Amino acid sequence: MADRTFCRGLWHLECNFAMREVRRKVKRLVVSDDRVQSVLQDLLHLPPPLQPHVLFDTLDKAFPNGPGTRTSTRILSYLAQERDLDRTCLALSWHEVNGYELNYYHYSAVIDACAKRSAWTTALQLFSVMTQNTVELNEVTFNATISACAKAGKWQKALQVFRSMVWNTVESD
Repeated sequence: MADRTFCRGLWHLECNFAMREVRRKVKRLVVSDDRVQSVLQDLLHLPPPLQPHVLFDTLDKAFPNGPGTRTSTRILSYLAQERDLDRTCLALSWHEVNGYELNYYHYSAVIDACAKRSAWTTALQLFSVMTQNTVELNEVTFNATISACAKAGKWQKALQVFRSMVWNTVESD
């Protein structure tokens, strides 16, 4: 009986220690989330006309050592959801200029912003940049590019992208 009580007590100590670690990690995440939210609000409140150097300076001050892959994805996705194509493209350019790693999540978020604004030429340019930079293409990227072309009424371009998707053996949705 004493052994069981000791084991339960030890188990509770281990659980309490584990919970403290989880709370510490969550606090760190909340702090970084607050910082990202603050930066996003700063980006959205930049006065028109939007000057690239102002946006670049804002991001440089917020992320002097680079934003990290997940933070980059969050920034680009949020700007894309706001349907702010100019800020989204400039944020992507900031990543490229500074040599930060970009993957299909980043490009797909920007191409999605293009689709929401029917900016099919920009979507195709980004799609082309992805292939030139040997960024992995996936179904999300293809679908966003096809959607951008289709929403602008450019069905022939959409079909070309679809054919390249089949050629690259990516499954369609």
